[in-house]
Amino acid sequence: MKTRKIFYTALIIALPFVYTSCSDILDVEPNDRITKENFYKSESDFQAATGPLYNVVWFDFNDKFYYGLGDGRSANMYAPFSDYVYPFTDLTETGLTGPLVSAWGSLYNVVQQSNNVIIGISGSPLNDAIKNRYMAEARFMRGTAYWYLASLWGDVIISTDPSALVKNPIVNKNPLKDVYEFAIRDLEFAAKYLPETAGQSGRLTRYSAFGMLSRVYLSFSGVSDNPNSGTRSQEYLDLAKKAAEKVISSGPYSLMANYEDLFMIENNNNSESMFALQWVPNGVYGVNNTQQAYFALGSDITGDDAAWGYWTRASYDVLKEYESKDLRRRATWMADDDFYPEINKSNGGYTVNHSKEFVNIKKGVVGSTKDNSKITRMNSALNTNMLRLAEVYLNYAEAALGNNTSTSDAMALEGVNKLRTRAGLTPKTTLTYADIIHERRVELAMEGQYWYDLVRRAYYKQQEVINYITGQDRGTVQPILYDAATNTVSIDPARSSSPRAIGVIDATIFLLPYPESELVQNPLLRENPVPYQFTEEKIKDLF
Repeated sequence: MKTRKIFYTALIIALPFVYTSCSDILDVEPNDRITKENFYKSESDFQAATGPLYNVVWFDFNDKFYYGLGDGRSANMYAPFSDYVYPFTDLTETGLTGPLVSAWGSLYNVVQQSNNVIIGISGSPLNDAIKNRYMAEARFMRGTAYWYLASLWGDVIISTDPSALVKNPIVNKNPLKDVYEFAIRDLEFAAKYLPETAGQSGRLTRYSAFGMLSRVYLSFSGVSDNPNSGTRSQEYLDLAKKAAEKVISSGPYSLMANYEDLFMIENNNNSESMFALQWVPNGVYGVNNTQQAYFALGSDITGDDAAWGYWTRASYDVLKEYESKDLRRRATWMADDDFYPEINKSNGGYTVNHSKEFVNIKKGVVGSTKDNSKITRMNSALNTNMLRLAEVYLNYAEAALGNNTSTSDAMALEGVNKLRTRAGLTPKTTLTYADIIHERRVELAMEGQYWYDLVRRAYYKQQEVINYITGQDRGTVQPILYDAATNTVSIDPARSSSPRAIGVIDATIFLLPYPESELVQNPLLRENPVPYQFTEEKIKDLF
């Protein structure tokens, strides 16, 4: 979808979104008499306007790109016949790759729908306290979208007014550092004005914003003119640490006792969830979570023909990452002989019964309509995790580690060890980068995160990450045997490996190509970026 069409569509569908995408979680009374003239006159209007920011605008991002990029490009997944995964895994994507084009469009839909909400609310006659609260919700979404855009494409167009781009879509892009600064300012505004506790289940709080800030500050800490500087900005490491500490010390969130419970429909908006996309149970296409259809091993799980995940599998590389007793593996990946009581309940549960030669995806796979009435064909009704408390613990630990080789920071150890204890593993007494990145990979596997962890490291240790990706040996398909009882993987000596063509592994892999349609429409995307002119005062009283 071309940018101008995205911007124009955002303008004309802002109000229809109100009554086509609100779920029972973000329940707002539909009103087919809403017009621009009588909208934004009450707090319920604000709730209606912000509701779609939790689902429909993210749909094309969630549908395939969320995991195809986050887990495919980082080689957590192996899906040789899925054109929404293998171009990223094989590092061969182009400006015509479908999920890439869709993700660009989706992220700018988030931006422009957020802009519409901000503009609409700012002109409302309601008092500033109420207006700021809901503008903060929209700015959280916009800031998060710009973090993704910066992480993926680097220099991109910063927009605050869709109508300006409708009139003239040929505009300069802005530099990476400015895009990060813009995202940070949005999230800082959100941290200042969002409420302490959610007004409705699934809504954001100020601690959601602090949690996202801990991620963005941590990413930005490594950005400099030298991608192999080897060090990060202490200022932004300290900010990441402070933002994470706000969540840990003062926020209303707590870890779930059992890891696998995080990924059950009945636990949507659980105590650990800080920001999740809210899909509508039994909802129409566009407000549904399609991921189960792409992950499910077979129709015996879904009860219908939407089960295309037989060849969507765990990579050999990620399976090697798990410690033998790690309880997180079974909740993330389905191996032969694994048993799941929540699937095929009427027959006493579901036991995986296939060869030990491959492992499929479990996270996001929840069963059939017989298992849960909220499930429909191509709609798992499961929230998409965008930010969990577990990540904030890990963000704090990485910020506390900073530029050192190890840390014994008490809060860092406490957070990481909570995750390890929940996973059935022995606590750590000190933490290195290797320890933290290991925990990130297995804790957040199939939650669209690991590629961004590698990008963050590549901002200041680029060659190290290039060497790491080279060492994944993506060009060789290894025949494996997996033992579910011990979480151990080995190469099958009875079968031969096979080659697979991949792209060149060099510095270029850390930026995606712009969609070809965007380059045609806006040739200035090929030119050098132009600094963004910030006019708003920066918030300075968060910490």
